[in-house]
Amino acid sequence: MTPQQRRTARHSGPGEASTTSVRRGPSGGTKKPITVEAIISTAFGIVEKNGYQALTMRRVADALETGPSSLYAHVVNKEDLDELLIGRLCAAIELPEPDPASWRRQITSVCSQLRDQYLRYPGISRAAFAVAPSNLDTLRVSEGILALLLAGGIDPQAAAWATDSLTLYVNAYSLELSLVNRQLSDGDGSWVVSRDELLRRYAALPGTFPHSKRYAAELTAGTGHDRFDFTIGLMIDGLAQR
Repeated sequence: MTPQQRRTARHSGPGEASTTSVRRGPSGGTKKPITVEAIISTAFGIVEKNGYQALTMRRVADALETGPSSLYAHVVNKEDLDELLIGRLCAAIELPEPDPASWRRQITSVCSQLRDQYLRYPGISRAAFAVAPSNLDTLRVSEGILALLLAGGIDPQAAAWATDSLTLYVNAYSLELSLVNRQLSDGDGSWVVSRDELLRRYAALPGTFPHSKRYAAELTAGTGHDRFDFTIGLMIDGLAQR
C-alpha cells in the first residue's frame, strides 16, 4: 500500500494497519523500526523542544537515524505529517453530549481544551491554518462544536460559520502566545514588554490618541487566559442574540 493509499484509508475510517520499515545495514537490528507512530512521536519531540518552525522531514529523519526517503514510505509529505499531528492533538479532546441548558459552557470547555493541546507544542497551531481538515480526529472536534451550537438553537448557517470562527480564533490565540513564549525562552524578549512598560508607552503618546491614553489600563488589563475567555464568551453571546 502506497503512502497515498494509506492516507486515503485514514480518511475513510479506522482499521488501517500501521506498516513497519525494516532497518537494513550493520546497525539495522539495533534501531527501532520506522512506523507512522515513531514518526509522529519524533515530530512532537522536535516541536516540543525547538518549536514548530524547526520541524522538517529531514530533521525527523535525522532524529530517527534514517533518510527522508524512508519517511515517505509512511507519510506522503510534510503536509500529511502536519495533518497527523493536529489529528493526534484533536483526538485527546473530550467532547460532551450536547446539552441545550449548558451548551455555552460546553463550547468554552472544548475551545479551552484545544488551546491547551496546542500550547503543549509551541507554534503547532500554525499547521492548522489554510488547510481543509480531512483527518477524522480533527473533523470529530468540528463536528462536536457544530453539534453543541445546534443544540443551543443556533441557525445552521450561523452555526457552521461559528464553528470555523471559533477554531480559527483558538488557532490564532495559541500561535500568538507560543510566539511570545518563544521570544522569552530564547532570551530575546526585547519585543515582549511588561504591562508597566506598555502603560508608559501609552502615556507618552501624543494628544491625537486620546482614547488610547485615557483607557490604557483597560487596554493592558488581563492575566492568564482572561482575554481568551472574554473573546470566546463574546462570540458565543453574540450567537445567542441572533
